[in-house]
Amino acid sequence: MRAAELTPEMHNDPATRRLDQLVTVVANHLMSVDAATSLEVSRRVLAFLVDQLGVDVSFLRHNDHDIRATTLVAEWPPRIDVPDPDPLGVIYFADADPVFALCEHSKTPHVFRPEPTPDDPHHLTGEARKVPATSPDAVKEPHEFRPGPPTDSDDYQRLIEEARGIPVTSMAAVPLVSGEITTGMLGFIKYGDREWNEAELTTLMTIATLFAQVQARVAAEAQLRYLADHDDLTGLHNRRALLQHLDQRLSPGEPGPVAALFLDLDRLKTINDYLGHAAGDQFIHVFAQRIRDTLADESLITRLGGDEFVIIPASPMSADAAQPLAERLRDQFREHVAIGGEVLTRTVSIGVASGTPGHDTPSDLLRWADQAVLAAKHAGGDSAAVFTADMSIENELRNDIELHLRSGIESDALRVVYQPEVDLRTGDIIGFEALVRWQHPTRGLLSPDVFIPVAESINLAGELDRWVLRTACNDFAAWRSIGLGHDALLRINVSPGQLVTGGFVDFVADTISQHGLDASSVCLEITENVVVQDLYAARTTLARLNDIGVRIAIDDFGTGYSAMSLLQTLPVDTLKIDQAFVRQLGTKPSDLVIVRGIMVLAQGFQLDVVAEGIETEAAARVLLDQRCYRGQGFLFSRPVAGEAMRRMLSAKRIPLTYTPPIAGQ
Repeated sequence: MRAAELTPEMHNDPATRRLDQLVTVVANHLMSVDAATSLEVSRRVLAFLVDQLGVDVSFLRHNDHDIRATTLVAEWPPRIDVPDPDPLGVIYFADADPVFALCEHSKTPHVFRPEPTPDDPHHLTGEARKVPATSPDAVKEPHEFRPGPPTDSDDYQRLIEEARGIPVTSMAAVPLVSGEITTGMLGFIKYGDREWNEAELTTLMTIATLFAQVQARVAAEAQLRYLADHDDLTGLHNRRALLQHLDQRLSPGEPGPVAALFLDLDRLKTINDYLGHAAGDQFIHVFAQRIRDTLADESLITRLGGDEFVIIPASPMSADAAQPLAERLRDQFREHVAIGGEVLTRTVSIGVASGTPGHDTPSDLLRWADQAVLAAKHAGGDSAAVFTADMSIENELRNDIELHLRSGIESDALRVVYQPEVDLRTGDIIGFEALVRWQHPTRGLLSPDVFIPVAESINLAGELDRWVLRTACNDFAAWRSIGLGHDALLRINVSPGQLVTGGFVDFVADTISQHGLDASSVCLEITENVVVQDLYAARTTLARLNDIGVRIAIDDFGTGYSAMSLLQTLPVDTLKIDQAFVRQLGTKPSDLVIVRGIMVLAQGFQLDVVAEGIETEAAARVLLDQRCYRGQGFLFSRPVAGEAMRRMLSAKRIPLTYTPPIAGQ
């Protein structure tokens, strides 16, 4: 590129050589500069100024006050065979010679001459010539630079000689100033000596102002781009930057596979609730820094928002190969964090997946990693899970349920079925358990273990429980009105959240009363784990339910955290032995040991016992031998619709397929 390429006609017009025309020409070319064109246009303007001012070199430097350094941005003409490292590239102010040290804070132009002349006192080696205070572009209180002995500029001369191979130079250095901050320097070098008059320096100050405006505009654009691609809390990349990065990494022909690690902090809400959101933000900031410290390479680290992060390793790797990295990250986050005077620990769940360039999309990869982290959370958290095809199927089902469950409740797509409870000695029907089913529009009849966990996670379990309670009480009242089931007990399952939900006890009492039932004919079943996890809330709610006469059973007993020592403080009537310990009774000795222990415990506390999941005659006989006389299971009946349950109540008894022991034996 030659200086004449800037505007061909300006060299033919003598007026362009006047100083005021320099400003006009430079302003015209810098007016529309943006981040993409600033470097090229700056070089062309520097080339034009070299030609017009009769100098040999011009340069533009920008300051970085965070690292206290000045960086070469553009120069004309370009140097050939630039040393590596370039001595003029980045110069730190702490190590700079007095000339380059001026870049940091100077507000006035300075002129450096190689030799002093007796007839001009301003031409002391290294001395600065100021713009007069009468100039409109002068700083109001110019700082006069007097570096001292002539040798102070020797370092500068040696630096220029090293970088350009020119032993003797003179220079005019003009600061770029934005507000009160010196943001850079515009310099002009003449091989040998050159004198600068006040008019020229004033013109250069005006041009420097134009460059400072371009610098500020480009910096503002860069800041906007940064904000568009980065998270403001942690400084990490954001979702937009992540998708752009994955678009590139997953393009055809790129090396693969590309791994993704999806990180989700476990139970961050507790910190927000207990210490406030400021503490939660601080914890997230520490978490982000620990990710940076763990990953020393060029891996992309992003925060999607909240407590979710995604890492894309820089090197191609499969999901299995990325799992050790996930484990290392998980171990790193177990260390204590001190926030607000509190020493905190939190774990992280990590999902790992990989995609193939040219085949998989960014949304595919992130969806798989998200499904894997959900699997890690469902496993209890503080773990890493690698995506499998089964996770995709499960997640698709979960999303389907989440989208349609509420409409299922509102559109009468739910069904209540009943499984009879019998006296194992006679076959008499002594109760029945209400169980919910969902007639899904495309998946058919779904059992509760498929959709109730989803209902609990989206806060629909309470609404579902209330629907089941109303429906079952309505059926029970209808059967009693025709003389059926007066000696039977209605059992209804209650989700964990109901024990801490305000108004639940009142709802139960009102529903039972509205249907004309005795409270003692209704038994609510809760799981053992719920009791242990929130003992205070459970005890309070159960006590109020007991006060209104409702019976309480602990369901799936023996599978949780062992609430045995707590039974004496809870108003519980019945223990239901989990089917896992019943199905193989008669063939699995260890199950018999557990059942015996539960029976001894129940007898000690004078509690009823019901065995679930009785499927074989052998299991029924073992239970009878252990004096467990109440049970339910496929041996007697599968869950049936309301009309079938009505017919069973009418028959009063289910024929036994085995011979019970003779009374008294």
